Amino acid sequence: MGKLFVLMITAFVDMVGLLMIIPLLPFYAKDLGANGFIVGLLVSSFAIAQLITAPVWGRFSDRYGRRPALLVGLTASAIAYVVFAYANVLWLLFLSRLVQGAGGGTVSVIQAYVADALRPEERAKGLGWLSAATNAGVALGPVLGPVASHWGRSGPGLAAAALCVINIAFAWYFLSESRDMVEAKATGRTRSRSRDALSHVVTHSSEPASRLIWIYAIAMGAFQGAMTILALFLSVRFGVTAKNIGFFFTYIGTISVLTRALILGWAVDRFGEARLSRFGSMLLAIGLAAIAFMYPLRDPAAVAQKLDLSVSFVAVLPYLPLALAVALVPLGTAFTFPCVTALLSRVIPSSERGLYMGVQQTFGGSARVVFPILAGIMFDRSVELPFLVSAALVAGTIYLGLGMETYIHPKPSAEAAPAA
Repeated sequence: MGKLFVLMITAFVDMVGLLMIIPLLPFYAKDLGANGFIVGLLVSSFAIAQLITAPVWGRFSDRYGRRPALLVGLTASAIAYVVFAYANVLWLLFLSRLVQGAGGGTVSVIQAYVADALRPEERAKGLGWLSAATNAGVALGPVLGPVASHWGRSGPGLAAAALCVINIAFAWYFLSESRDMVEAKATGRTRSRSRDALSHVVTHSSEPASRLIWIYAIAMGAFQGAMTILALFLSVRFGVTAKNIGFFFTYIGTISVLTRALILGWAVDRFGEARLSRFGSMLLAIGLAAIAFMYPLRDPAAVAQKLDLSVSFVAVLPYLPLALAVALVPLGTAFTFPCVTALLSRVIPSSERGLYMGVQQTFGGSARVVFPILAGIMFDRSVELPFLVSAALVAGTIYLGLGMETYIHPKPSAEAAPAA
């Protein structure tokens, strides 16, 4: 478990640095004359660069090792933060985001690292711990960004770059290679190209690896689309404002971290990755659909008088079912995504593990670009529609996951990687 702990720290610090920057990006862009469309392009440019480079990083790590791929990616992030710190024109902000996104393609490398370092039956738990560390970084980063702003406009970017340099040194010293590079070089010539692997998922959608990638992409897109317009929905229905919307996202993040850190491991041991991933999809679908039907009380004072209760207590009552519905979303994702990624690591050969995890990130990244746009269009037509459509799509992935147990029966011991 030593490598997993090091990877968790590496992912946590990397995400802290990234989230120090993200909340400030729109304000920096606006100061440089950007409108809402340009800000949207800035946000999307990261995802586009990430989805393009993810298979490349995965294939690179299959051939040359996970450790060098991760170190190069972290170095790219450090450079991007420095560019962000001194960006005084919009094109430099775009350059920063593109370089950052290209370095961010190493998400698939870290996932492949975990798959290499842990035995097959431990991978879902390991990936859950990894994503819990990542979510903890998501919670801490936005707090540190404004603090670093006290050192001037370049403060957050330079602070994030410094964190990244420390992270590189930490990974260099403590993280060892997880792959057998003799075996990697021997199989390197027969490995598929990134483009071939991407097209294979589309043309052979019935194969287990392709089905898992489609499950991941559809669920990720549905989740991202719903979360993109959640604030707008809560504003329309419940009068939530910019001053208190943060509580909802902190609530979601806390449930996600606690579920992955405390419950996921037990649940995987009890039910297995295949069943648990379908259960997670079901929870996610139910939660998304339930949100669409949440309404506040029209006249809390009248209800309070009728029930002989305080108005403040009655006014809070509608938030209880809303809190339950929202809670099902991070619960569902906490079970679905780590289990699907762990299953993917078990149905593909180790020589192509990095490549196909990169392909998974490419499909997931594409969904993160497309689904928020579609969710926004649907929201303009009906505030409930994005949640209902997302729920239906996630429910459909349950069918794709049926029978996945057939492909993950225990394999020869050569497949199992010792936990270092």
